[in-house]
Amino acid sequence: MIDLRSDTVTKPTKDMRRAMADAEVGDDVLDGDPTVIKLQERVATLLGKERALFVPTGTMGNACGLWVHGRHGTEAYAHDDSHIVNWEIAGVAGLRGMQPRMVRGAPVMTLDTLKAAVRPASKHAPQASLVCFENTHNGAGGMVTPIGELRAMAEFARGTLKLPIHMDGARLWNAHIATGTPLADFAACADTVMVSFSKGLGAPLGAAIAGSTTHIDEAFVARKRFGGGMRQSGIVAAAALHGLEHHLGRLAEDHANAKRLAAIVADGVADVQVVPPDTNIVMIDLPARINASTVTARAKELGVLISAWHDQRVRVVCHLDASAAQVEEAGRAIVNALG
Repeated sequence: MIDLRSDTVTKPTKDMRRAMADAEVGDDVLDGDPTVIKLQERVATLLGKERALFVPTGTMGNACGLWVHGRHGTEAYAHDDSHIVNWEIAGVAGLRGMQPRMVRGAPVMTLDTLKAAVRPASKHAPQASLVCFENTHNGAGGMVTPIGELRAMAEFARGTLKLPIHMDGARLWNAHIATGTPLADFAACADTVMVSFSKGLGAPLGAAIAGSTTHIDEAFVARKRFGGGMRQSGIVAAAALHGLEHHLGRLAEDHANAKRLAAIVADGVADVQVVPPDTNIVMIDLPARINASTVTARAKELGVLISAWHDQRVRVVCHLDASAAQVEEAGRAIVNALG
């Protein structure tokens, strides 16, 4: 079975497991785990921030960012197809007491769509306290928001709206490799940035939130409140470090495989619309004659696991554990499933 449902399905490599087994550890909650400290310093340097904090999941990292910047009874500007809005069990409202102010239009947030979402000042409307970016954008098929657009939005958010910015950068590694833009340049467009290790980098779990010393002190409190304090977490931090050192550059292979799979499907089936991939995610929009659950069931019968994104769209994700040959085979199976 070729599993292309997500880049989270990867298994730790033998070398990564060895790094985990050999990791120096301590009690991270009490004294600081030495391997976690090393990872946090590495991430802070890569992103050009003062400090970083290791958290179990990207969702918790985003929740910490919302907690740091948001205020109860306010709004957070977020794209209507963003992960924070759709896939985090209403954490904006449930954990921070905010509501999302939907930024609609275009596959990803732009300066124009952000401006269009701004409410006129009114004593009857909630105030906003935060702007949320996502790069790459999962729901748009791993689309990259270019650095120029990010800088323009950041200038508007900070200058005109006077609001802080949190970036969901779960796959910011992919944006960096796809464009060549330094990670620190992307991260400079936000006050806090979450990055994930359990996707393209192949670690079994883990993410980090980076920002100023003040923000990370506040994020530490939020992590504790959410139950995210970990003890000998250097075992998994070692996997994240290994991924940064050995798997970051090879993300280009996943991007190339995604483009190849997209071409196979687009050439093989006339009435589907394949979103041209920027990175490692391929979205396939289906004609009315077939729905996503039927396609995923047929693909599974042919030995390929893919995801139903919604009734008329399926998602395919290339990753560390899927070779170019397997992706080619999967592409042909998906063509057959669509046919």
